[in-house]
Amino acid sequence: MTTERFENKRVRWWSSLVWPVSGLALLLLFDLCFTDGFFKLEVRDGHLYGVLIDILNHGSKVMLLALGMALVIATGGVDLSVGAVMAIAGAVAARLINAANPSFTVAIFGALAVSILAGSWNGLLVGAFQIQPIVATLILMVAGRGIAMLITDGQIITFTDPRLTYLGNGHLLGMPFPVWLSAAMLLFTAVLTRRTALGLFIESVGDNQAASSYAGVNAATVKFFVYVFSGFCAGLAGLVAASNIKCADSNHAGLFLELDAILAVVVGGTLLTGGRFYLVGAIVGALFIQALTTTMYMRNVSADVAPVPKALAILIVCLLQSPAARKRLSGLVKRRNT
Repeated sequence: MTTERFENKRVRWWSSLVWPVSGLALLLLFDLCFTDGFFKLEVRDGHLYGVLIDILNHGSKVMLLALGMALVIATGGVDLSVGAVMAIAGAVAARLINAANPSFTVAIFGALAVSILAGSWNGLLVGAFQIQPIVATLILMVAGRGIAMLITDGQIITFTDPRLTYLGNGHLLGMPFPVWLSAAMLLFTAVLTRRTALGLFIESVGDNQAASSYAGVNAATVKFFVYVFSGFCAGLAGLVAASNIKCADSNHAGLFLELDAILAVVVGGTLLTGGRFYLVGAIVGALFIQALTTTMYMRNVSADVAPVPKALAILIVCLLQSPAARKRLSGLVKRRNT
């Protein structure tokens, strides 16, 4: 790759972050001016506490989901089942950890194995049988929560194993463990997709599946992989969610988080039509959504009304990302100035 092409690629990568980072910065500026205590940090027992830390901690679930969702959307698909997979993973982990001979390793790997199996089901339907992604994943979205209810017998299963509760409540080097887990998954996903040909295959399938097939890329295999990876990320998020409340709540675990994950990816600059994806942008989008939610809670916005300003703020960021919207806006500004 020539120096000029490398510079162009780097500029495009940074330009994808301009609007989500700007939106997050404006939101934080608003909180700095109008939300008391938003930036207050304190150290207790060697651990950092504060609203900003809570945003990172509670936003970790959406960040994990957004990493898998970014790859799925890059192929031109969508995964509506990640919330249900979270519920299944939490249910399996709670069941296994409360077994007669509880094993932390078995509980973790069992939950992740079931999550990967769920992702494989989606990948099989989309990749091999070529069912539309929204329909294929909607099946598991509906049935998955029922499966989680079957695993828990419709009950909330609590657990006290300190190793499992550490996943959502522990600290490492002063920061909540879920923050480090999200950072590690971001690094792993970036290496997997940017240091190998896999990322190029994913983008080529999403940009032009016919052309990528003629070039020798197996689109079905690529799609199968991204849904498996999305299921794995959902399993991790499900473990964090269950660990955080120390129980498996199949009714509410991951509820509507699939929508937040999709919004995070879109706000981060990845187009729903597929093609190039931005992992860091997806993380920034997840932080923007969590910061916005926290801001509304701190400003005592009713839970019934909260989705309205949340939707408007996300809409504004998405419009700013749209070249067509920016062109129309600049045209209006020029006409007013003339």
